[in-house]
Amino acid sequence: MKYKRILLKLSGESLMGSQSYGISPDMLTQYATDIKSAVERGCEVAIVIGGGNIFRGLSGAAKGMDRVQGDYMGMMATLINSMALQAELERQGLKTELLSGLAIEPICKEMSRRRAKEAMAEGRVVIIGGGTGNPYFTTDTASTLRAIEVEADVILKGTRVDGVYTADPEKDPTATKYKNLSYSEAIEKKLKIMDLTAFALAEDNNLPIYVFDMNRPGNLLKVVDGKQIGTLVSNQKKTNSKQKTK
Repeated sequence: MKYKRILLKLSGESLMGSQSYGISPDMLTQYATDIKSAVERGCEVAIVIGGGNIFRGLSGAAKGMDRVQGDYMGMMATLINSMALQAELERQGLKTELLSGLAIEPICKEMSRRRAKEAMAEGRVVIIGGGTGNPYFTTDTASTLRAIEVEADVILKGTRVDGVYTADPEKDPTATKYKNLSYSEAIEKKLKIMDLTAFALAEDNNLPIYVFDMNRPGNLLKVVDGKQIGTLVSNQKKTNSKQKTK
């Protein structure tokens, strides 16, 4: 096993599956099954989920809503997704701990570094909703912050694409996939992996980010075991490598 403690970052949109809104029970089951496999392998898991399948603060602000109010609504959306995943994980027999950047009793306790680390050490899957608890910060930034707090080995960014490409592989058949990237290369090439605040936090704290396809069953366990199926972004000095997309 390559990664003993991980922070899994999931987008809210990924929970929609083939739907145009909300939470797909099938995707929820698949994700929980893959997370269970990683836990049974001995991996300590923390999870941060976005809320874009329900509400996105920036979209609300673009339509005239107050940005701060919209961001808090987005944080609440992340908690709905977190509660849904918690319910499915527990249905599959895992122990969980739901924490939040916003204190909301009796749903969950407020996030604290000590509380999260203790729960992970006890074998619980820690799900952290509510973003950072502050407006103007994305769940990308929240996931990086939480990963640093719990001393995760890596952020695993689960997407519907199997890594980072030179262009959108769904639109450009000549796009090539990066196996390895440095933070500076990703910024120079304007590769939209995470926002700049999240990137700066990860770079300053030497925290690698691994981008992979979470929608393919079994991929999470492959990444935990160290198999090369996605793109690693880190402080490496060597020249990045590419491979042609199939």
